Amino acid sequence: MSALEPSDTDVAPSPGPLAARDADTVDILDTVESKGSVLDPAHRALSIGIVSVVLLIAFEATAVGTAMPVAARELNGIPLYAFAFSAYFTTSLFAMVLAGQWSDRSGPLAPLTAGISAFAGGLLLSGTAGAMWMFILGRAVQGLGGGLVIVALYVIVGRAYAEHLRPAIMAAFAASWVVPSVVGPLAAGTITEHLGWRWVFVGIPALVVFPLALALPAIRRTASGPADPTAPVGPWDRRRILLALGISAGAALLQYAGQELRWLSLVPAAAGAALLVPAVRGLLPQGTYRAARGLPSVVLLRGIAAGAFIAAESFVPLMLVTQRGLSPTLAGLSLAAGGLTWALGSWIQARPWTEPYRERLVVLGMVLVALAIAAAPTVLITAVPVWVLAVAWGLGCLGMGAVIASTSVLLMKLSAPEEVGANSAALQISDGLSNVLLLAAGGAAFAALGGGAVGHAVTSSVGSGSHPGAFAAVFLPMAGVAAVGAWVATRLHGEKGQVRA
Repeated sequence: MSALEPSDTDVAPSPGPLAARDADTVDILDTVESKGSVLDPAHRALSIGIVSVVLLIAFEATAVGTAMPVAARELNGIPLYAFAFSAYFTTSLFAMVLAGQWSDRSGPLAPLTAGISAFAGGLLLSGTAGAMWMFILGRAVQGLGGGLVIVALYVIVGRAYAEHLRPAIMAAFAASWVVPSVVGPLAAGTITEHLGWRWVFVGIPALVVFPLALALPAIRRTASGPADPTAPVGPWDRRRILLALGISAGAALLQYAGQELRWLSLVPAAAGAALLVPAVRGLLPQGTYRAARGLPSVVLLRGIAAGAFIAAESFVPLMLVTQRGLSPTLAGLSLAAGGLTWALGSWIQARPWTEPYRERLVVLGMVLVALAIAAAPTVLITAVPVWVLAVAWGLGCLGMGAVIASTSVLLMKLSAPEEVGANSAALQISDGLSNVLLLAAGGAAFAALGGGAVGHAVTSSVGSGSHPGAFAAVFLPMAGVAAVGAWVATRLHGEKGQVRA
């Protein structure tokens, strides 16, 4: 099936200030008042259950990252350290496509259950590993589970919640990251120091029982089975499965090539690009690369926003440690407020009165992201206090909260019920793939301009091991990418469509 690509002339302009009390807005407000909330009796168990799943994933992401260096050192796996991250990423890309088809065919219950089980199994495998290769295998299994879970959750939201409730549940997803982002590293560090790194991995699976027990019965009642039970179930799309394998393998090759700046690295880089290009064109909505209005621009914007922000944020603590002499703890705390402002931005987009202005809100959010990234390297000037970066990054996270939640809401709005799984997979692929591509580009620029070895930079005195210009070479291009995203955000309204088959 080809994607629907509405022309620019077929799309109505964004509503202006005088449209704030038009019929659509009145309907939204009336619906909210008459049909309850995400915590009303009809939705309470489901909402608490799926938000608990996101909370579990958030704790894992923050805690495991803290324990990973100790695990790699004890397993004599420092040379393979990067593969502990790339294994998760590459398998999750494949699982996202699999989850999209699985959810559209038979509902999100089975892929969610399988995903949580694989997620927990991967943690146990890594936590009991006796060698680095087994640890990496556990991370790969965990990535399969994570990819299945995230897409299944989007399908559940699309099926079980009315359109006016979706911004609120997406805001709850964002808020569930606040406490883990603050408590997770501290808790993981304490457990690693006093009990050992293995307990960080083997302890998390015990938390799976509660969200499963609470969410699964509610999902079975509200979102199980295919979107249209009367329609015949089609065969698995083997072509899309092969494309998913291609995008995973291509991403893995690019990550491998980006670890070292050598001429021989061009071989796996070229092979990775050869696999990625056709896979991306086949798995993302038609017209994504040229920002066609509607669904293609929503998917493209998600990748631009996530990739630019994450690539820049990855270098902020390193810059503060090596250039301004902060301890790793203080460098992390300087960004702690970002979790709160991210949740605030997501909460703002969930307010009913913002619905007529959603496109403008997203444009403003991307402007804040671009300005925050551009302001980050100003702390390379010693006269600029570090709190300037903390304030700027808080504003950038405010914008990201509005943008990420809004793209999720718009994707569901622009997708037919039977397309939510495939389109959600496309959104997550855009997010994850742009992360690795822009991180690889930023890392290559950083190394090429004298960034030096990270391990040496962190343990050296202020200003050693890296050159200030190397940081500017990361932040300024990423600010430009975010600025392009502000333009893409003006093209989000359009007709419903589906990824190309």
